[in-house]
Amino acid sequence: MLNLSALFYTEVEFEPCLFDNLSLRDDDRKDIAAAKNDVRMALRDGIPRVYAAEGHPGKVPQPRFFTQGSWAYKTLNAPAQRPQQADVDDGCYLPLGFLNQTDSPSVAAEVFFGVAEKALAHLVEKRGWKLSGKPTCIRVEINELAHIDIPLYAIPDNEFETLVKAENVKRAALDALNFAEAAMESWEELPKTKVLLAHREEGWMHSDPRPVKEWFVDQVETKGEQLRRVVRYIKAYRDWTWKSGGPSSILLMAAAAPLFVKQDRRDDQALVDVVKQLPAALRKGVSNPVNPKESLTDRLRASSTDVDMVEQAALRFEDLGRRLQAALDAGNAEQACAWLQGLFGPRFPNRPDRVKVGTVASAVAAAIASSPAIAGPSELVGRTRAG
Repeated sequence: MLNLSALFYTEVEFEPCLFDNLSLRDDDRKDIAAAKNDVRMALRDGIPRVYAAEGHPGKVPQPRFFTQGSWAYKTLNAPAQRPQQADVDDGCYLPLGFLNQTDSPSVAAEVFFGVAEKALAHLVEKRGWKLSGKPTCIRVEINELAHIDIPLYAIPDNEFETLVKAENVKRAALDALNFAEAAMESWEELPKTKVLLAHREEGWMHSDPRPVKEWFVDQVETKGEQLRRVVRYIKAYRDWTWKSGGPSSILLMAAAAPLFVKQDRRDDQALVDVVKQLPAALRKGVSNPVNPKESLTDRLRASSTDVDMVEQAALRFEDLGRRLQAALDAGNAEQACAWLQGLFGPRFPNRPDRVKVGTVASAVAAAIASSPAIAGPSELVGRTRAG
């Protein structure tokens, strides 16, 4: 049996591995972070200015922001192929009192979208970016590599004021380079009450992105960083297999986390163990981990009327599980590397010289040593629940 783990992840400097090859280049990450900050500044100053200039009633304060999604979870991969782009989600928040200044909530949502887009127009034109809209966000495409999605939220007025004060304190204590990240962290002080998301057709809906982030952070703290890496490997396979579409990142994250069991220094084995269980989890149904009433698999199924996307995903992950296991069982490292490049693309290193060869007995012993003691036969069915 082969040990391919060093080709998935290694801490040895200058040795290539899939995990490192999935990450954005430092320059690209800095460019995205700078663009995100410029978008924030344009909205922070522009929303109150445009709102007043258009003669809307009352006064709107400067908005506050909260980074969410893969950038916040630290599971963001660089695009595998065109037309894929790195997706950065940065929520823009105003107080709920803003809603009461218009004739109806739907009007308030429409005004919020319109004012925010006009506040961004000059920056977008100046930088040569592209501005577009989705039902639940504004999208700013900054280049072929990445876009920034800006969902618009409303929160209770008193909580908004609490955050403004907390942010001002941290602003005074930190220099400009550190401020953007500190401002994001100040949202931990927001009580978990009413948070509304603006929708272009439906007005407002209850939606709070923070509990999902907190859930995943807790999962990683409990189970270890290997879980985060396994999620990124699964997303990498998704991006190489589906040029566009495919299972959403939150679906893959929610499905994989309950199935994950740490394998000490064996990312390859931890990955194959999760992938082999994914098809059954998908077919059973996967819910939002912080809202059991929201089915993530139903959302995937609804994304296409021509094919059952859940079954398609289950079949492809069945194939992935078989091929990963075949690579581990391969008779030579060259063949294993070729198979894995077929699954993950050229970002998987073709370095058979770094593959270790072990015996089946040693692999079984390592698996037993890394597994917690569990009484009785429940080990066979213990990690199959959806969610």
